[in-house]
Amino acid sequence: MTTAAAPPVDLGRLWTLPGVYAPQADTHLLARALQAEGPAAGMDVLDVCTGSGALALLAARGGARVSAIDISRRAVLTTRLNAARAGHRVRVLRGDLTGPVSGRRFHLIVSNPPYVPAPLGRVRAHGPEVAWDAGHCGRQALDRICAHAHDALHPSGVLLLVHSGLCGAEETLDRLTANGLRAAVTSRSSVPFGPVMTERLPWLRAQGLLGPRDNTEELVVIRAERP
Repeated sequence: MTTAAAPPVDLGRLWTLPGVYAPQADTHLLARALQAEGPAAGMDVLDVCTGSGALALLAARGGARVSAIDISRRAVLTTRLNAARAGHRVRVLRGDLTGPVSGRRFHLIVSNPPYVPAPLGRVRAHGPEVAWDAGHCGRQALDRICAHAHDALHPSGVLLLVHSGLCGAEETLDRLTANGLRAAVTSRSSVPFGPVMTERLPWLRAQGLLGPRDNTEELVVIRAERP
């Protein structure tokens, strides 16, 4: 299991509109997990909270049929442009989590959702904060993904999910298990705090989410499979 920051994955040349989440350490950690699954022709892959489209394009590069969703109009446009520039066919939809593909099933779902705990539980409907603010405990999107993933997967389908250890990996595992999936943490990585976490350090420490000497954030990748 990974214990240090994973080396970057070659995600190709990506362009992002201002306010769209650009690939960072969590993207690369999840990309390594996605590569290990071997997305290929004949597979239906869903990228939830696609941002720049980096993970959707990585799956499309392997030949999979890919759908990508984001609630941000700018992220949708960014992903469409990146797919066109790369010459990959990706169905890009705007909407809330798996809502736009309700009733469909996928062989592989990958998601890097918002997971940063936010003061006063703030969650904005617009602006760049949509990509990271996730309520007081950082689990607003995570809990909904855990609740709906089972029904969006084919039998033997796999969910790959990345989030901060601050949100509680055990809670994610418990929720996925309660919803009928076999789940485990497959990768961990310690990374320096980014700008958002750095700005929120006093609040995070006051909430007991970080200790006074903590200077890195743990990221976890969770793999969950539908029996």
